[in-house]
Amino acid sequence: MLSTSHRCVSAVSPPHLCCTKQKVGVLHSCDQFDNLEKHTQWGIDVLEKYIKFVKERTEIELSYAKQLRNLSKKYQPKKNSKEEEEYRYTSTRAFLATLNEMNDYAGQHEVISENMTSLIIGELTRYVQELKQERKSHFHDGRKAQQHIETCWKQLEASKRRFERDCKEADRAQQYFEKMDADINVTKADVEKARQQAQLRHQMAEDSKAEYSSTLQKFNSEQHDHYYTHIPNIFQKIQEMEERRIVRIGESMKTFADVDRQVIPIIGKCLDEITKAAESVDHKNDSQMVIEAFKSGFEPPGDVDFEDFTQPMKRTVSESSLSNSRGDGKYEPKFGGKSKGKLWPFIKKNKGAGPEDFSNLPPEQRRKKLQQKVDELNKDIQKEMDQRDALTKMKDVYIKNPQMGDAASVDHRLSELEQNIEKLRLEVQKFEGWLADVEGRLPARTEQARRQSGLYEAQNTSAVNSCAQDRESPDGSYTEEQSQETEMKVPATDFDDEFDDEEPLPTIGTCKALYTFEGQNEGTISVAEGEMLYVIEEDKGDGWTRIRRNEDEEGYVPTSYVEVYLDKNAKDS
Repeated sequence: MLSTSHRCVSAVSPPHLCCTKQKVGVLHSCDQFDNLEKHTQWGIDVLEKYIKFVKERTEIELSYAKQLRNLSKKYQPKKNSKEEEEYRYTSTRAFLATLNEMNDYAGQHEVISENMTSLIIGELTRYVQELKQERKSHFHDGRKAQQHIETCWKQLEASKRRFERDCKEADRAQQYFEKMDADINVTKADVEKARQQAQLRHQMAEDSKAEYSSTLQKFNSEQHDHYYTHIPNIFQKIQEMEERRIVRIGESMKTFADVDRQVIPIIGKCLDEITKAAESVDHKNDSQMVIEAFKSGFEPPGDVDFEDFTQPMKRTVSESSLSNSRGDGKYEPKFGGKSKGKLWPFIKKNKGAGPEDFSNLPPEQRRKKLQQKVDELNKDIQKEMDQRDALTKMKDVYIKNPQMGDAASVDHRLSELEQNIEKLRLEVQKFEGWLADVEGRLPARTEQARRQSGLYEAQNTSAVNSCAQDRESPDGSYTEEQSQETEMKVPATDFDDEFDDEEPLPTIGTCKALYTFEGQNEGTISVAEGEMLYVIEEDKGDGWTRIRRNEDEEGYVPTSYVEVYLDKNAKDS
């Protein structure tokens, strides 16, 4: 019989799943997964925020570079324009160098944008995707481990409850057997049946005990592995993942600075070149270039002679006015100088092209223009000759190798080139003649050149004034009678005869010559200091006044050389 003192085996209380256990450097707690999940998500958010920051920085760099390039382009000189000519001065060349360097400077900001895009944005974007997958995997393993230990715990709880239930059933069966055994009215068969039932219940309790004990032992092993192996490993991986993220963002910030630092030497060179260009500015050189560009070649007026008013009877207007320019009482205007035949002060400015020989320019400027034209023509001749030589060689090849082409096919082009070369050479001779005239290498221009130039100038003047006989602009007709007294006598032309019957312009006032003026250009008139003359045309804004000495002598003098007294009646009319 079973002893009535039999007691059920008590269950062992399992440890709480949410307790915290420690291992060096690693959190071991199932309830920390939620905290770690939030923290690691925050870390990814920080990475993505940093990527966005760098991306906006690259956009700013590109925008800044674009604005710098547009600024540099805006102030670049336009090709084939007057503005481009202004860049021959050292100061404007320095400005142009600054514009070019700013263009290179802008390029370095584009490099910053490109490097940040590839080295930071591209790399971190890929890393964030990898990080998300790794994080997802670790937390999946953690949840799986938690579910496994919870399942083991449930199995242990079920085994414990079953063992507890079987123990209670065994106690009740034992008590029923003892009651039946003590009752004298119960048959022996009923007692035996109660005894067997009690033994069966005790056996079931023993089996449940063994199962519970085994399940408990297994759970403890699983729990130990869970808290000391699986969870620590998962936490360790999460910790390593998070540390790699921290290291990675630190490296990206360093790259952020290095990308900028790498272009600093090149930007420094750009700034050095700007400084070098600024130091190359030469004020003396620029001033000399202005002088060379605008000097006229005219001789400055001589000293003003002393006027002795104590002897008024000895100083007549005719004597004083002709004292420096007449011989034997006869005035001979000097039209045989270097600039003979030039009408540059008198041709009115118009929007069209000037005379072919540039006679509308001062001597020095005319010399430069003529020299430039000669150089251009010589270059054109050289180009034509190069083409002719090339075609000649091609023709020789065709002659030797008829299968390559017809030699006669290039004859027409060769003929055209020869004609072009001849025309250009004639042009060169014409401009060289004018150039020699200006430079004083020849005593005077030939009659043919004079007539050609005179006709062109007269036509140009008539085109401006819409009338070939407009007296506001001088032409060859004014010098026809004067040239009778000069060393170089030019026969009259049909063009000159057009003005023979014209009436002289009326006088509108008088003037007094303040300085002596040697009128060496065609259309000008020589005056002596102190001489009184008649004014027939005011200064039209070109710095010249038209005067008359007598019916046969009239021309232009610089306005600054005379003091004009206009007739009020003539002026009002």
